[in-house]
Amino acid sequence: MKKIVIIAGIAVVCLQTAIAQKPDSNFGGVQIGTITYSYRDMPDRTIEGILNYIVQSGVSSVELMGDAVERYAGFPRERSEQRQWRTTVSMDKFKEIKKMFDDKGVKIHILKLGDARWSDEEIDYAFNVCKTLGAKGISMEISEDAAKRMAPFADKHQLYAIFHNHDQPGNPDFSFDKPLEYGSRLMLNFDVGHYFASTGKNPCDVIKRLNKRIFSIHLKDRTWVGNYNQAANLPFGNGQTPIIEILQLIQKERWPIYCDIELEYKIPEGSDAVVEVAKSVEYCRKALVK
Repeated sequence: MKKIVIIAGIAVVCLQTAIAQKPDSNFGGVQIGTITYSYRDMPDRTIEGILNYIVQSGVSSVELMGDAVERYAGFPRERSEQRQWRTTVSMDKFKEIKKMFDDKGVKIHILKLGDARWSDEEIDYAFNVCKTLGAKGISMEISEDAAKRMAPFADKHQLYAIFHNHDQPGNPDFSFDKPLEYGSRLMLNFDVGHYFASTGKNPCDVIKRLNKRIFSIHLKDRTWVGNYNQAANLPFGNGQTPIIEILQLIQKERWPIYCDIELEYKIPEGSDAVVEVAKSVEYCRKALVK
């Protein structure tokens, strides 16, 4: 259908398409995405609602939290039924989710689902859902125990087990290398904000050294005050985490590392997560596009 737009007093005929333009958040060769945890305070937590928030934020690739995925597929509320459900459920509903995302132009690169304490059958289920959604791996918290447990499954399914850090790097005895030694398909989801807040060190040094083992990065802007729990989460550009340096390093070296915004700072009054994620996307775009 056509509509008339008035620009400087002149009537201009424009074509209004029924289908909204698909998002594209790849800037200068760097894929900017978000983890859907960013939308945790939004009112519609269905998979359809979350997908709409992603598109409204201008994001074209995500780390998808597994809770909404499982709810859409009929996950039972009774704990006693959940294990059996996971080991017997059809992949049909997950195929529907993939189509939803594909139709909107959003790729799922990580599925955050699974636990190293799960049974073998449940871990197989997590990887099967991951594969059905078109994701490249599942993510969970980093530890040597988790790495040892997940390595054979990652090899079996030819997908990645991707490990996320919080403040562990602040422990002098912590090493990213130790968990990675358990298998070639074990990768890092390197949270640069948590790393900086717990160490005060430049995350670029880790990225340079371990770029081949970093699948994705969580982007957030935090401060360094010598105490991780007191370090603030702030809007991009207001903290001390060198986000621009990180993005431009990845761009310069052409490393295929996904860079995912994780919204954790307090949302200003009158705003919401969609607006704030979109602001963060724009901050990244300006850092990467000259």
